[in-house]
Amino acid sequence: QVQVVESGGGLVQPGGSLRLSCGTSGSAFTVYPLGWYRQAPGKQRELVASIIHGVTNYADSVKGRFTISRDNAKNTVYLQMNSLRPEDTAVYYCTAQDVYNDYYYWGQGTQVTVSS
Repeated sequence: QVQVVESGGGLVQPGGSLRLSCGTSGSAFTVYPLGWYRQAPGKQRELVASIIHGVTNYADSVKGRFTISRDNAKNTVYLQMNSLRPEDTAVYYCTAQDVYNDYYYWGQGTQVTVSS
């Protein structure tokens, strides 16, 4: 059974940094993490950043502050978040694609809270 495993969330002050990690476990030989979404209370889930075949894409609100990267040897995607703002507070979800059948998996989410 494939699982998407996220880590790295937490509480940080405005202007601080966090790094999120996303990998897979189980029989995940054809499953690759693609990117991060987030959902704040009362809002829709939105794309934060993605990395597909080496091409990165960012939401306008995080450009210049967040960086997504991939370690192919570990099949892990990272989201480095700098200059965090209170409006970045949300549950961050990683998504991964099974390239065999084009099925998408989601992680359980990790809470990021930016507050003084």
